[in-house]
Amino acid sequence: MAEQRRPRSGEKKPYPQRGGKPTAHSDRGGDRKPYRKREGDRTGSRPPQDSARRSGPPAPALPDDVTPQDLPGPARNELKTLSKENAEQVARHLAMAARLIDDDPPLAHQHALAASRSAGRIAIVRETVAITAYALGDFALAVRELRTYRRISGRDDQIAMLVDSERGVGRPDRALEVGRAVDRASLPTEVRVELAIAMSGARLDLGETERALQELDIPELDPDRAFSWSPGLFAARAAVLDELGRDGEAAQWQRRAEVAAEALGAQDVDHEVVVIEEIEEVPLPDVDAPAQDAEGKAD
Repeated sequence: MAEQRRPRSGEKKPYPQRGGKPTAHSDRGGDRKPYRKREGDRTGSRPPQDSARRSGPPAPALPDDVTPQDLPGPARNELKTLSKENAEQVARHLAMAARLIDDDPPLAHQHALAASRSAGRIAIVRETVAITAYALGDFALAVRELRTYRRISGRDDQIAMLVDSERGVGRPDRALEVGRAVDRASLPTEVRVELAIAMSGARLDLGETERALQELDIPELDPDRAFSWSPGLFAARAAVLDELGRDGEAAQWQRRAEVAAEALGAQDVDHEVVVIEEIEEVPLPDVDAPAQDAEGKAD
């Protein structure tokens, strides 16, 4: 699990860690990239337009051990409209982006751009460009690519990242508009939770702290059970409560976030498989109870 921390005032709220792959969604064979701290809007990595896709800068080298099969099957299926040779090369660049996204985001982004030059009309490719751009803090590019991805795919599974990218370019009002336009009932649960966190962040940007807290009052906010989305949701609530000056409650929810992350991590070890989506729920200990010593006596 990702380390949970209390964000400083004005920072983007934490999002659940899901394993760091830049492909979009579990039913397509990958995981959503966790959101990172914003460090400003960079505009130096605009993807080439159609007329320049094949005449852009040289593609980064691909190690021999990276094969098309490293890209999950559902994602490879999206490349079937390409020639066999092109599909294999694009798949390798996407797989390499997934490999590098946590340790070397700039190089991951270069692989995503290389895929875009060869297959710019494929949804998974534009999505990967968006996610790697987001990882670099290039929110203007992330917005453009996410809009293109939505238009091509018809999917809303990256709606929270789009909302947060709108925040990143200084448009919290637009971020709220984008988030409100989506039918939340149609979203997968984790996407719905991520959207609530992003909408809460936009409210904070506008100084609407009470409404930021209301955005997080969703059915998935269960303090007694840990789901894959719980650490990020609990930490987001802690951050808003901290902004409101409700320090005791903030500390309590931050502790819940830490306990949830620990509980989910322990469950992973028991299953010997780090696939958080397979865990339906983990009961949490009572974080409000007094601590006990080894003999069971309260401190």
